[in-house]
Amino acid sequence: MLKSELRQEIKARKCRFTADGLREQSLAIVRKVLDHPRVGKARTILLYHSMPDEVDTHDLIDRLYRQGKTVLLPVTLGDELEIRRYEGPQRLRESHAFHIMEPVGAAFADLQAIELVIVPGVAFDGKGNRLGRGRGYYDRFLRQVPQAYKLGLCFGFQMTETVPVGPTDVAMDEVLCG
Repeated sequence: MLKSELRQEIKARKCRFTADGLREQSLAIVRKVLDHPRVGKARTILLYHSMPDEVDTHDLIDRLYRQGKTVLLPVTLGDELEIRRYEGPQRLRESHAFHIMEPVGAAFADLQAIELVIVPGVAFDGKGNRLGRGRGYYDRFLRQVPQAYKLGLCFGFQMTETVPVGPTDVAMDEVLCG
């Protein structure tokens, strides 16, 4: 199956769920994240501020921040991700590119301090291969942080037998789904 075909297949699967149904599934997945030993040990975590069709990370971001962890979020700048510190919901603004909330402030420069990256995806397989939205933002960024443990998050219906991969795709160390 081509990447574009798999994206369409997952989109069709997602349409079978209501927003409330996805929110309920998100709660179970977030509990798994909070119980994960790597999350407990990590001091610096890069997350994503979820879009409506992704595992909802909004509460997770705040919970980890209140636990005293350095929580980082990506900001899209052209074809790259800039990483910035999350400093509370009042320091977020809506992006023009994807209409998601992004932190304001200076770029986080110490990429080697990132211990854990929690990554969204359109689809994942049992080998940790990930299909993104097709722009390559995360694949380019993840090559800059080889020391970070890569944890993919998805709904159960986003797991597939095989994700087509290319030479620039970066696999996850583990995938959590509900």
